[in-house]
Amino acid sequence: MSDSFPSQASVVVIGGGIMGCSTLYHLAQMGADAVLLERNKLTSGTTWHSAAQVRALRHSQNLTRMIQYSVDLYARLEEETGQSVGWIQEGSLSIATTQDRLTHIRRQEALAKAFGVAAFEVSAGEAAERWPLMRSDDVLGAVWSPEDGRVSPSDVCAALVKGAKARGGKIFEDSGVTGILTERGRIVGVETKRGVIRCDAVALCGGLWSRDLGAMAGAKVPLWPCEHFYLLTKPVEGITGNMPTLSDHDSHLYIRDDSGGLLVGCFEPMGKPIRPGILTEDFAFGLLPEDWDHFEPMMLNALHRLPVLETAEVKMLLNGPESFTPDGMFMLGETAETPGLYLGCGMNSVGMASGGGAGMNLAHQIVHGSMAYDLSEADAKRFAPVFDSVEHLMARTPEILGTHYEIAYPGRQLQTARGLRRGPVQDQQEAAGAVTGQFYGWERPLYFGAPALPRLRFDRPDWFDAVGAEVRAAHEGAAIFDASTFGKIDVTGSDAEAFLSHVCAGNLSKPVGRASYTPLLNARGTYESDLTALRLAEGHYRLSVSTNAIARDLAWLRAHAGAFDVHLTDVTEEFATLALMGPDAARIAQDLGALDLLSLRYFHHTATEIAGIPARALKMSYVGEFGWEVTCAANDAARLWSAFAQSGATPAGLYAQTSMRIEKGFAAMGHELDSDVTPHAAGMGGMLRKSGGFLGADALSHPMPRSLVTLVLEDAQAVPLGHEPVVRSGEIIGQTTSTAFGYRVGQPVALAHLRHVEDGASVQVNIAGKLVPARMQLAPAYDPAGARMRIAA
Repeated sequence: MSDSFPSQASVVVIGGGIMGCSTLYHLAQMGADAVLLERNKLTSGTTWHSAAQVRALRHSQNLTRMIQYSVDLYARLEEETGQSVGWIQEGSLSIATTQDRLTHIRRQEALAKAFGVAAFEVSAGEAAERWPLMRSDDVLGAVWSPEDGRVSPSDVCAALVKGAKARGGKIFEDSGVTGILTERGRIVGVETKRGVIRCDAVALCGGLWSRDLGAMAGAKVPLWPCEHFYLLTKPVEGITGNMPTLSDHDSHLYIRDDSGGLLVGCFEPMGKPIRPGILTEDFAFGLLPEDWDHFEPMMLNALHRLPVLETAEVKMLLNGPESFTPDGMFMLGETAETPGLYLGCGMNSVGMASGGGAGMNLAHQIVHGSMAYDLSEADAKRFAPVFDSVEHLMARTPEILGTHYEIAYPGRQLQTARGLRRGPVQDQQEAAGAVTGQFYGWERPLYFGAPALPRLRFDRPDWFDAVGAEVRAAHEGAAIFDASTFGKIDVTGSDAEAFLSHVCAGNLSKPVGRASYTPLLNARGTYESDLTALRLAEGHYRLSVSTNAIARDLAWLRAHAGAFDVHLTDVTEEFATLALMGPDAARIAQDLGALDLLSLRYFHHTATEIAGIPARALKMSYVGEFGWEVTCAANDAARLWSAFAQSGATPAGLYAQTSMRIEKGFAAMGHELDSDVTPHAAGMGGMLRKSGGFLGADALSHPMPRSLVTLVLEDAQAVPLGHEPVVRSGEIIGQTTSTAFGYRVGQPVALAHLRHVEDGASVQVNIAGKLVPARMQLAPAYDPAGARMRIAA
């Protein structure tokens, strides 16, 4: 499409689908010298056969904001380029045929109000008026979203390309990439069938082929293709013009008009993975064979919802490949393994809705060093390497396809590709009745003793009493919390203190034997991460980071370590950490011969022996009770666990820990803290070094007001789940982040980011349309004011 093939560019975009075209458009808009390479023709992979629904509401504010940007962009493109994008805005109608689905869509309606998206609950009768062809006698209610719509995929890409070329972007079709070049681990260029292009960055938007392309650069890109079906009919009586998209998610269906007929698509409960070797590099504008046997259960659902289908003439059953990731979220941003390689792929069948905003954010990170707003839930670094295997991906991605239309029950866990990584005390936990969840490939105990397969529900869960017993053990006796899966990064070298004082905003100059909790900020003064640092020697620190943040935090630290004499080592699997918490912890330490722990001060640590096992104990608490985090060699962990348990400590899981964390008002990354939040907004400005000199300090000269508060709900039976709108005097002033039942205070509790913070003010929390009274407060819901310890006489 452009005449001369370049030998150099600032950025090479690989892939000419919606993500590649959007990324090129925005790179050109931001002034980057960018080139797009497409192995075949534009849109020839997945984009061309997309059903192209654009529904704004997502489970988080920034994902919703991203799709709202897509909608605005697609409308703007027509004016800018003169190229129609086929935007049809007839709205969407989501129906409920079960009580739990009705609760689910009411939660969605509440979210929409918080996010500024138009959405309204309507009766079954009004739903039938909006979709007269549907059977409605089993419909309990619906939510109407008038601003949703759809586009023409090929026309959107044509408009993006036209806009990109007008700003200097270059597009080359029939120019497949045969290699990605690196030097000292960084991107320096790409090899193609037409020659080499030297570049500083590669935006990998290769859709179905992104995993193989990433491997060329030594990066893991865990996605896999599955078959995706939709039925097309010839014209049907009763369809005149365009209609809203009908979502019957209890039946796993989406339905809309198409050229006077019907398009009936599905996300069936368990999809079909595509075998290796089917999607070769020659696969272009291709479809897979019809599979009526697989589609039959969905066809029966469709016949129930649309009686008119019984006499409709079928045009075709379209079966096109779509790529899915292990958690159902796309991958966006720089890879952990290869600096300069950026991912924009694994779109999980929402590429058209997400592509405009996702491409803008990817370009923003390449040009400006960060996303336009926090999208950490889509971070390309979030997956454990163990997920990038054909076996695990082929097991997991069909289940992910099926989760598209599942009810968002609290506590739901995926069932496939489990047991990938075993922790050092997992045998002991299983013997104690642990029910686990998967985190970064690890199996972590959620709770102990309750049903292994609890009934999914929106009211009090089956594990409520079991978790309460664990909290009581930590509050009145002693409990063991396993923190072994938290990342452990050793920082060594003559510049260790100087380096950490540069990247950390807390005080890292404390002497050996001390620990520091500290934010890691970016140049904008917002959170990249937070961690606890133990100083083991003058030139040796050990950092404890979140389980899911190991790759991300290591990459961030390495990116800023160049000018310092330091060495960074991931030692996570060499050590185990067991937290012994509760007033009886002191008696247990005494019984096990660790008398030196009794005089240890808060945020001090020491080498010790517990039950004859060499260990290091840090006095700190994430749950608001007296205790220590005890680290030992991984192969000693089972003995340490057994010693604690035999001395009377009760195993406790993540749900108990989370409840106690929220009661204590402790903020967590990915919930209260992210790259849109400053320490001052989180109420933690006092943790910053007053002397400054750390990354992000300059951006904090005018602190944001505090927005993070605790909410104590008045209705003890209420079950908040997170992301609920918070209302004051009829105005939405923010939303909850983390929520739980507070067993020590006897009420549901939440943390929330709010505007107009006022200590002690009365607010309401919108839980599925019900306004629950709550009290806003700056202090934690529970504060022991000096956790107790109990020592044997």
